Amino acid sequence: MFGDVQVAVNDGHTWFPIQVHKRRARPVGWPGADFQGPVTAPGVAVDPVELVRTTGLHALTFDHISEARSEFAPWSDGHVEAPFIDVTGGLDGYVGRISKASRDKLSRVRRMTNKATRQLGDVRLVWDAQDPRLLDWLIDTKREQYAATGAYDFFAMSRRRDLIHHLAQTRVDGFAGILSAVYAGDTLLAAHFGLRDGPVLHWWFPVFDRSFAEFAPGWILLRELISAAPQLGLARIDLGPGEEDYKRRAMTGAVSVAQGEVTATPWRRTLRTARITAERTAIARLKNSPLKPTLSAMRATGYRVLAARQARR
Repeated sequence: MFGDVQVAVNDGHTWFPIQVHKRRARPVGWPGADFQGPVTAPGVAVDPVELVRTTGLHALTFDHISEARSEFAPWSDGHVEAPFIDVTGGLDGYVGRISKASRDKLSRVRRMTNKATRQLGDVRLVWDAQDPRLLDWLIDTKREQYAATGAYDFFAMSRRRDLIHHLAQTRVDGFAGILSAVYAGDTLLAAHFGLRDGPVLHWWFPVFDRSFAEFAPGWILLRELISAAPQLGLARIDLGPGEEDYKRRAMTGAVSVAQGEVTATPWRRTLRTARITAERTAIARLKNSPLKPTLSAMRATGYRVLAARQARR
């Protein structure tokens, strides 16, 4: 993890769990938290600078705070879109809200579902699997995906794997960790672990068995969940920030989340602005550079080294 977990509390009307390391903080759960921010009573605003100063921090860095938290806007230096799927009305309602291109994609997924049924057996959704071995398979498969793509291995640290198992057993006031899977006959095609809060499912860790990639198993799982949404009491699936193609195709809307840093002193803000500007300039120049493959390989190697270090913690 980034550092020790602390909770900033203001007169019982606001609380904000953060992770602190060397007087620098991030929202708790980083880098796995797709939505961040303080929890407040209705109508209560937060002074980000006061939060930083009264907790003795140099800075609070965030990358997924809802732009609805306008008090953080002066400290934002960019934003990304977080797609979501409105699943009210199930599959019929969903089809009426998406573009023709997305409807065509959904038709292809239906054909893939029929193909899987013919070759492997009836396709069925298991909504809440409650199966530790299946969850271990999901984690292992996700780690293989990270390694294959050169991405940062979120599960390198054992306590993150333990956290997922703990969340999978949690059931509190409408909140739950949900492990779902889709099968064709007895064959596991894909699985997903996410968080449910009332009518909202947060899409978090989807995986599929690559040996059945011809069936588009990830899409089959998503389509089955959308179809079952009314029976499951779901109204929305938050896909979280990201530029993955399937999110763009599946989404019915999006919300903006901001990234930035609240600092205790103006000079720290100036330094961050200069660094961000330099980074963005360098990235723009390297996008079409012949060095891009080499730099991507170096980044992947760096992630593997970091994952190996974290695995020993």
